Amino acid sequence: MTEPEYHKHEEFINRSQKLAEIQALGIDPYPPKFTPSATPHELQQRWEGKTLGHSEEAAEGKTESVCVAGRMVLFRAMGKNAFAHLQDETGRIQIMINRDLTQVEGFQPTPEMTAIKFIEKKIDLGDIVGVEGNLFLTQKGELTVYAKRVTILCKTLLPLPDKHSGLADKGTRYRKRWLDLIASPDVVHIFQMRSRILQLIRQYFERVGFMEVETPVLQNVYGGAQAKPFITKLNALEQEMFLRISLEIPLKKLLVGGLLKVFEIGKVFRNEGIDRTHNPEFTELEAYAAYYDYNDMMVLTENLFEEIALKLFGSTKLTFKSDVDGAETTIDVKAPWKRLSMKDSIKLYGKHDVDNLTDDAMRKILIDTGNVDPKEVGKAPRGALIAMLFEEFAEEHLIEPHHIIDHPIETTPLCKLHRNPELRKEHFVERFETFILGNEFCNSYTELNDPVLQRKLLVEQSHKRAAGDEEASPLDEEFIESICQGLPPAGGLGIGVDRLVMLFTKVHSIRDVLYFPIMRPGE
Repeated sequence: MTEPEYHKHEEFINRSQKLAEIQALGIDPYPPKFTPSATPHELQQRWEGKTLGHSEEAAEGKTESVCVAGRMVLFRAMGKNAFAHLQDETGRIQIMINRDLTQVEGFQPTPEMTAIKFIEKKIDLGDIVGVEGNLFLTQKGELTVYAKRVTILCKTLLPLPDKHSGLADKGTRYRKRWLDLIASPDVVHIFQMRSRILQLIRQYFERVGFMEVETPVLQNVYGGAQAKPFITKLNALEQEMFLRISLEIPLKKLLVGGLLKVFEIGKVFRNEGIDRTHNPEFTELEAYAAYYDYNDMMVLTENLFEEIALKLFGSTKLTFKSDVDGAETTIDVKAPWKRLSMKDSIKLYGKHDVDNLTDDAMRKILIDTGNVDPKEVGKAPRGALIAMLFEEFAEEHLIEPHHIIDHPIETTPLCKLHRNPELRKEHFVERFETFILGNEFCNSYTELNDPVLQRKLLVEQSHKRAAGDEEASPLDEEFIESICQGLPPAGGLGIGVDRLVMLFTKVHSIRDVLYFPIMRPGE
């Protein structure tokens, strides 16, 4: 077997030698258990603004006794004493090591090798240690643990990133996220925020009466979106399976089964491009409610975003800095949000009134932009042309939260035709997409529950698929069978959780809110 490249690293060789020397002394550098009494953050909070004894009192055990653990990220020997910083997820705390009073677990000091010297020579930056001792405040007021006993918890064999240059290369940051988390407290904060946002989403939906459910990731037939799936094989049954591209179809079946309000937060997989707002594996929130329509879902969405903002920041106003020129933009997620039909948004921002344009006129406008494939435009029906005009001329202008309502039926086979007779006649459906800062965040329908029309639309999709459209939906007869047994009037909502986290953490790339985004080999 080929030796890994990191085995040739000078630091790996040096630290491996130190590991052997530590083990030769009978010290276990990987003990099975250590129990800290508090984190650095908890101790900082507990003693902020309070009076605490000095080092002499700590040395005599007259101050609070604590037990802390973390990664050593700084070490300075200063004669009789040495100072170190231990870091964990919550922050850092200073440790003072004394030549006479500090012991190292399992090590017998000698005049030539004191505890300080042992730590300086055998413990490296990046090693994880536990410290038992007493708290005190330095003359500068820094909370410090006077170490009585130091225990090696994990001897590391590779170094941390350089403390000055850090992890400048984004590819390394994303691929080796563990180093990114060690090197940057800001990155830790983003993922703490992600966890908090997911918690707030769950609290909100449970509070308004939704039940959280889980549905299969592996599916016999995929559907619920227009996307190319990932294909796998179930060996036990010798059959082809698909990773789900949406949560929609199983959740609708639960409404058929009599559940009134359900939601799911889960991974979905689309075999498509990678860019600033797309990752082939992403987290989606979908919610379905019997007796709702898309108007109810707009209110549900607005209130969710508003509540998250208030819980996180105490305000519904969010300020963003451009990663291009540093210009600041402030938006307000306070409900209600602007509602604009797709056709009206094209008229407002693109100055094109589609009601007064022929299909050929729309094709010419699109081709003249130079951004679309003339072949794709040439065979597109009218509804698809309207959707393309929206993407070209309106989408980027939707900075404040907008619900873009009333879409052409060509954009989805799963949505109910519009209740307005004129829009119904033009084959528009009760669908909205939510845009903020020019990016799509939500997709919602008044759900189609007419099994005859539903089957007709899915058959049309299957014909497109047979003709080579890899993103067209396959015909799912089991789904049709389920709604033949009665899907109540309902509203459905899908939200890209990763984009929502991007919004509230104010980052510009989806890779910054995924622990391990998909990367090209060598990137």
